[in-house]
Amino acid sequence: MSYKVAAFYQFAALPDFVELREPLRTLCVRLKLKGSVLLAHEGINGTLAGDPGAIGDFIAELRDGVLFGGRLDRLELKFSRAAAMPFQRLKVRLKKEIITLGDADVDPTRQVGTYVEPADWNSLIDAPGVMVIDTRNAFEIALGTFEGAVDPGLKRFGEFKDFAARHLDPARHRRIAMFCTGGIRCEKASAYLLARGFAEVYHLKGGILRYLEGVPEANSRWRGECFVFDERIALGHGLRERSAGHDGDE
Repeated sequence: MSYKVAAFYQFAALPDFVELREPLRTLCVRLKLKGSVLLAHEGINGTLAGDPGAIGDFIAELRDGVLFGGRLDRLELKFSRAAAMPFQRLKVRLKKEIITLGDADVDPTRQVGTYVEPADWNSLIDAPGVMVIDTRNAFEIALGTFEGAVDPGLKRFGEFKDFAARHLDPARHRRIAMFCTGGIRCEKASAYLLARGFAEVYHLKGGILRYLEGVPEANSRWRGECFVFDERIALGHGLRERSAGHDGDE
């Protein structure tokens, strides 16, 4: 049996996120889904795996069901496959942020950078004067990244603020293009930079996963594999699982 894996997030006002936890957990248990879901006042972020029909029912509930009442109508969503269940259990957790930056003034529901579709990404990062930044952690970047991208040397995403303060200048870095696994870190990072006076900030819509899914390998600027936070470890072009015997660690 193969499993369908859904990676999803949306920044949305969820003042009732505490009350949403148990109904959401109950739904996942009923559908026999495993993985991780984070809930916070700013939205939802998660990756779940299960039977394809169950995954479809879950996403339909998020988008159109009574639980969220239409608040997740712009869900960023990516699907992939797994030969074996990539999660051991189900976790539905409450957090201060669905992706931790540690700056309460940053609100991606008010302002984010310009989304760039995967089909247009190569042209942007090839353009003169564009600084390309990988906003993921250093161990993820070691497994794969885009040609010429800056590695900020982050151990955790919250360190991005320090990197920006030390190495980025709105007067010199007029055009910045950022990317991450699924897009969520870039939404926060772009909101942070725009609030600090950077003029043009772009980010890859749907992240590396969307790029690997849609851009032909022959045209790709990606090198290596994309780390994913489950037992598949990494995915390649076409969102294929890494081959058996390909060692790697976190």
